[in-house]
Amino acid sequence: MAGKYEIYKDKKGEHRFRLKASNGQAILASEGYSSRKACDNGIASVQRNSVVDAQFERKEAKNGKHYFVLKAKNHQVIGQSEMYESESAMENGIKSVMTNGPTESIAEAS
Repeated sequence: MAGKYEIYKDKKGEHRFRLKASNGQAILASEGYSSRKACDNGIASVQRNSVVDAQFERKEAKNGKHYFVLKAKNHQVIGQSEMYESESAMENGIKSVMTNGPTESIAEAS
């Protein structure tokens, strides 16, 4: 099973997506979008940008955990990872997004 995008509405009624790896684990989460069309555009941006290592910004939180954000060519953040205990775990997360990001599999969350 390949990775997939799951689209859902949050408590505020905004459209969001999460990219899930083939094992079902969420590996990238989006911001909230006001419309489904904008959310679809966000997915398209991840599909394009997730294959370019330079589009990933590696970060360290104040608590010492590591995470990354994926940025579009215009430098706008289009997704953020979970927090990782180590830098190497974060790098594995980036590799997973690079592998699964181009997928065209999109589903509504149930």
